[in-house]
Amino acid sequence: MTFLSIIYGIFLLSTLGIFWSVEGRSLRLWVIVIAGVVFYSSLQIQYLPLMLGMTVLTFFLGKAIGAPMNWRISNEDWQYVQQDWDRRRLKLLWVGVSLILLLLLGFKYVPFLLETIGWVAQQDSLVQSADWIHSNLLAPLAISFFSFECIAYLVDVYRGAPATHDFLKFSAYKLFFPKLISGPVTRFHPFASQIQTLKSPVSTQIVEGLWLIACGAVKKLLLADHLGTAVNLIFGNVERAGSADLWLAVVAYGLQLYLDFSGYVDVARGSALLMGFDLPHNFNFPYLSTNIADFWRRWHMTLGDWLRNYLYFPLGGSRQGLWRTCLNLMIIMLVAGVWHGAAWGFIVWGGLHGLALVTHRLTDALSQRWNLQVFWRSLPGVLLAWAMTQMMVFTSWIFFRLPNLKDSGLAIQRLWGQAGDIQFAQKIYVETLQIDRFHIALLLGMIFVGMAIAYAIHRGLKLHLNWIVKLLLVPICLFAAWLLAPNEAPPYIYFDF
Repeated sequence: MTFLSIIYGIFLLSTLGIFWSVEGRSLRLWVIVIAGVVFYSSLQIQYLPLMLGMTVLTFFLGKAIGAPMNWRISNEDWQYVQQDWDRRRLKLLWVGVSLILLLLLGFKYVPFLLETIGWVAQQDSLVQSADWIHSNLLAPLAISFFSFECIAYLVDVYRGAPATHDFLKFSAYKLFFPKLISGPVTRFHPFASQIQTLKSPVSTQIVEGLWLIACGAVKKLLLADHLGTAVNLIFGNVERAGSADLWLAVVAYGLQLYLDFSGYVDVARGSALLMGFDLPHNFNFPYLSTNIADFWRRWHMTLGDWLRNYLYFPLGGSRQGLWRTCLNLMIIMLVAGVWHGAAWGFIVWGGLHGLALVTHRLTDALSQRWNLQVFWRSLPGVLLAWAMTQMMVFTSWIFFRLPNLKDSGLAIQRLWGQAGDIQFAQKIYVETLQIDRFHIALLLGMIFVGMAIAYAIHRGLKLHLNWIVKLLLVPICLFAAWLLAPNEAPPYIYFDF
C-alpha cells in the first residue's frame, strides 16, 4: 500500500471513519497505532518487530533519562549527587543513541562498509559478502526517519523536556502512518500537545486536507513520474547521451526529486489534517533560493532542523570562530550525505554541499568586510547569486541520482562538448518520449515559471485560494492525475532513503 493508490484511499477513508466514530482519547490512539501497524505491514511486515522494538527501547530509555531524583539527601551532598545523576543520564543517552545508530548501521550500511573495506584491503571475499547481503537483504523502510525521531526524543528529554509515561501516546506518535515512511521528521512533544487538544476538523480544515492530497497527486503522478521517464532513459544511457541530453536530465531530475518528495509530504500532511493533526512543512520553494544556506532553510526543512539542533549546535555551531564554523558545516553535510544512502556518491554529494556552505560563509564574511552587500542585494547580484546556487544544487544531484562514482564521473565528464548518438536521440525522443529536446526544455522552464508565480502569489501578494475554489478543484486535480499518470507509477524516491 502506497500513497495515491486505490488501496490507500480505501484505507484512509476506513481509518478516518473509525477514528472519528470512536469516543475518548485512548480509543483514538489505539486506532492510530493499529492503522500504523497495518500500513507498515502492507509494505514490509518482516521488519515490523524491529520498528516496534525500537519504539519500546526509546520509550523506556526516555523514562530512565527523564526520571527525577527522589533521594533524600542533605544540602551538602546535593551538588555531588546531582553530578552523579547527570553523568548517569548522559550515559543512558549515549547508550540509547548508540543502540539506535548500531541498528541503523547494521541494517543499512553493512554492505557498503564491507565493500569499502574489501576494496581497500583487496579482499574479494568481503566484496562478495557485501554483494550477497545487498542482493538478498532489503533495508527496512523508514529506518532512517524512524531513527532520527528516536534520537531527537532522547536528546530532548535529556535537555529537560518531560519524558512521557504513556506508552500508547508514544506508540501513536512513532506509528502515525502519514509520516511513518518518509517523514516529515516530527518531534514528539509538539505532536503530543496536538493529541491533548485534538478536535474534529472543521470544514475548512477538511478542504485543506483534501487540497493537499490533490496537490500531492498532481506533483507526483502528473509531473514527477513523467519527468522520471525521461530521466531514467537518459541517465540509463550516459555513454550514448550528449551534453545537451545530460543537462536536460540533470534539470529534469532536480525537478522530479522536488516534486516527488514534496508531493509525498503534501499527501502526508493532507492525510494528517483529516485526522486533526498538523505536520510540519518540509519545503518552501527551495529552487528560488539565492544562496546555499537559504536553500537548506527551504529544502527538507525538518531534516535541516534536525541537523542544526542535534548535530550543528552541539558541535559548537557558529560560536567558536569562522574556521570552526566551516568545519562544523562540513561535518553536518557529510552526515546528511551518509544518511541519504550507503554509497560514495551520497558522501560526495554531502561534501559538495558542505563546501558550498563553507564558501558561502567565507564569501559572506568577505562581503561584510569589503562592503559588497549592496551588490548582492541589487537585481544583477540577486540573479547571479540565484544562478550560481542552482547550478551547484542541480549539478550535485548527479551524484544523488548516480551514487556509483564510475557512473556519476562519466556523466560529469560528458556534460561539456559531447555529441549524442543519433540512434540514441531517435530511440529516446522520437520513439519513446515522442517529444524533442526543445519542447522538453520548454516544459522544464514552464515548471520553473509556475513555481515563481506561485511564490509571488503566496509570499509576495499574500493571496490564497478560497476554500470553495479549492473544493471545486480537488476532483479535477485528482481526475487529471489519475487520467494522465504513467501506466506504471514508480515508488516515491525517498522510500530508498
